[in-house]
Amino acid sequence: MCGRLHEFDEQVAAVREGMARVVPVPLLSLFTGYELETMVCGSPDIPLHLLKSVATYKGIEPTASLIQWFWEVMESFSNTERSLFLRFVWGRTRLPRTIADFRGRDFVIQVLDKYNPPDHFLPESYTCFFLLKLPRYTCKQILEEKLKYAIHFCKSIDTDDYARIALTGEPAADESTDNSDNEDADSFASDSTQDYLTGH
Repeated sequence: MCGRLHEFDEQVAAVREGMARVVPVPLLSLFTGYELETMVCGSPDIPLHLLKSVATYKGIEPTASLIQWFWEVMESFSNTERSLFLRFVWGRTRLPRTIADFRGRDFVIQVLDKYNPPDHFLPESYTCFFLLKLPRYTCKQILEEKLKYAIHFCKSIDTDDYARIALTGEPAADESTDNSDNEDADSFASDSTQDYLTGH
């Protein structure tokens, strides 16, 4: 039992030493654990007004119907779904606390006409650039279905699994592929997945 209690002492000491270089250790006692967590990681609650404030648009006007649908869908999302969305587009699950904490990083929504017909394709994301690429969906329902599918099932954000397979020959633990591979994007509309997306 004692060994289990102290197995991470070395790592914890290293974290403490690193924090002490930024904030004097005695000052840490002024904050609760939750306050420190939100200062470092951001709030677990995701305020859409903050995300909107750093959003920029390419290939479409912010007043276009597609953009209005997008924000309406985001408004309808639970906090868990918003967290999944952030993971999909940015590789993280929380927003910074303030606009200043974004350090000039914009959330870019780009609408492209290369997806044809648009309703057959999923959204794409580039987490390094906080970039979401949307087909020009024809209705809000399609946008919502495709976006929900993407945030729940398109989880690969790097090539680690593929590199490991090349080295070891072992299959990936998660068979999700990069969400840009849309050769069979319509397969999401199977009965079971469609039931999941529509809640029926």
